[in-house]
Amino acid sequence: MTLKHTVPLKQSIVTADRDSTAAVQDIKDYAPANKDYSTESLLAAQTEMDDRQTIAAQAEAAAKAARDDAVAATHRYHNKVVGMRDSVGAQYGKDSNEFQSVGRKKTTEYSRPTRRPASKKSQQ
Repeated sequence: MTLKHTVPLKQSIVTADRDSTAAVQDIKDYAPANKDYSTESLLAAQTEMDDRQTIAAQAEAAAKAARDDAVAATHRYHNKVVGMRDSVGAQYGKDSNEFQSVGRKKTTEYSRPTRRPASKKSQQ
């Protein structure tokens, strides 16, 4: 019996359990004292496990598809915003307040390149 019922079992353990369930079906006179361990109960639990795993796999696939759709919608939105910013720059100019208000930097705000002072070797 496992103690942590919220942690998934390793696939090797589940495979061994399936093998044991298949093997117990061949034992004709198997009659456990606890009916919870009967062949019928084991097969019902196995069927429930398979059904729940199928549901979980389908839900995971749906969640991944929804995440992919959300990511695609986010990219579409971002591309439209970038296009809008470029459009504002084309319409009002890249040194306008409107251009700055949509999150771009005015061309006059960029620092101009400065000359480096001559090195000591070149001065001599």
